Amino acid sequence: MASWSEFAADEPRLADGIRLLMQQYGPGFGYLATVRADGGPRVHPVSPVITDDGLYCFVIDSPKRRDLERDGRYALHSFPPEETDDEAYVAGRARPVTDDATVARLALAARAAPHADWCLFEFTVDVAMLARREQSVAGPSELASRPAVQVWLDPAAATPQATRPLPARAGRHHRRAA
Repeated sequence: MASWSEFAADEPRLADGIRLLMQQYGPGFGYLATVRADGGPRVHPVSPVITDDGLYCFVIDSPKRRDLERDGRYALHSFPPEETDDEAYVAGRARPVTDDATVARLALAARAAPHADWCLFEFTVDVAMLARREQSVAGPSELASRPAVQVWLDPAAATPQATRPLPARAGRHHRRAA
């Protein structure tokens, strides 16, 4: 599990592109997916805070906060820009921030309500993805979109099991992406 700063040091252009999409409307804006107690997905809009030190989110007392406290897996997706279908995606694990100085510094910077019942989470990065679509007009009613996709996988998260072939199913051989 890489921190945002470790990911950004490894892939600075990709991190900058993700940051731009997440902060395209000023403060961060995206959709946070968490895992419900029954294993299903839960999606809510959030305002992620991206600094040079990390990727954070203030989460009020809510089902999504209880999801993160119980099972830290998350996925964060950017809000779509008005003029393109570009998208950014980050996934990993969320962990509560317990350092009072960090919480106070980020609360001040993000203008988090001081008397609200929120918890600050730091998001680690296992996977990061940025898709940019170059628009070109092919004809009067045809719009062609060619995506340029960049993907980063945390090299420390790779395990030998992740590269072993999966069992054959219906005559097909599947491999997990490394």
